[in-house]
Amino acid sequence: MLLHTAFLLVLCLFFVPDSTGQLLEGLYCGRENCYDVLNVTRDATKSEISKSYRQLARRYHPDLHRSAEAKEQAAEKFKIIANAYEILKDDESRNDYDYMLDNPDEYYSHYYRYYRRRVAPKVDVRIVIVVTITIISAVQYFSGWQRYNTAIRYFATVPKYRNRAMEIAKEEGLLPESNGRPKGKHAKLSKDEIDEILRKVIVEKMDIKGAYARPTVFDLLWVQLVVLPYTVTKYLYWYMSWFVRHTLLDRPYEDEEKLYLIRRYMKMSQAQFDAQEPEKIDEFMQRKLWIRENFEEWSKEEEENTKKQLAASNRYKQYRRYLKNHGVGRVTFDDS
Repeated sequence: MLLHTAFLLVLCLFFVPDSTGQLLEGLYCGRENCYDVLNVTRDATKSEISKSYRQLARRYHPDLHRSAEAKEQAAEKFKIIANAYEILKDDESRNDYDYMLDNPDEYYSHYYRYYRRRVAPKVDVRIVIVVTITIISAVQYFSGWQRYNTAIRYFATVPKYRNRAMEIAKEEGLLPESNGRPKGKHAKLSKDEIDEILRKVIVEKMDIKGAYARPTVFDLLWVQLVVLPYTVTKYLYWYMSWFVRHTLLDRPYEDEEKLYLIRRYMKMSQAQFDAQEPEKIDEFMQRKLWIRENFEEWSKEEEENTKKQLAASNRYKQYRRYLKNHGVGRVTFDDS
């Protein structure tokens, strides 16, 4: 877009405007008035312009003349008539032309308007929207699988999940039962092959949630747009149901509703909350964090624990000693 604008500005510099009249050479109908070319006034309607054009086209069409000279003259005249019609039949182009007639001194503005419309590619907005949504959906699809595969490789290195995957692999006969040297069909398994087996077990048995969950078609923008009416209707129903049950009737919260309140208090997205360990979710429920007072008390405890962990950290102690000896770093400017 910037390159396109720069090109138009440079193009305008090559034209030296003539201030002797209001019609500029090289723009629209040149030194002729487009309305005069079509024998109409500036107040003419589209139908009147079209009618006049058809009459002039029948009169000056090259095929209606016999001699070569007459054909050449008619072709030149027909070209001028057709150009005038193309300018005046389009509302935006006609508005630009009228603006030039009313403001003849704005030379470079007229050149820019004219060549912007001529140089700019005419692309259907609907095609641009479809292509954009398709590209976004494709990026979502591939990035989703990339995140998922990264999570699988990570869990395969965590002892807790790796050991569990190892147990399942042994139970299903994918790996030998003994802790000693593999025998039989497992004797030739390399470390990479064992890692691949463990990753397959994790894929089949582990339910990864959150931002690194297994991608589905419902994560794609195209599908989300298609089901948007259903999504909006579902949300409105949920909101009204919540208002009736808990605001008007003051009914107790169900487990899913309690988790929703906890997530809202923590200011987490659904993906972030789903990534929490099951033990952590159980702790939230046991502490009754859906009650605002309990959540604030728990939040203060978490903040204190974080401070204690930082105080016990060697790197944090080094940082505190540095501040004590050197003070807080400052950025100054030399005015000399």
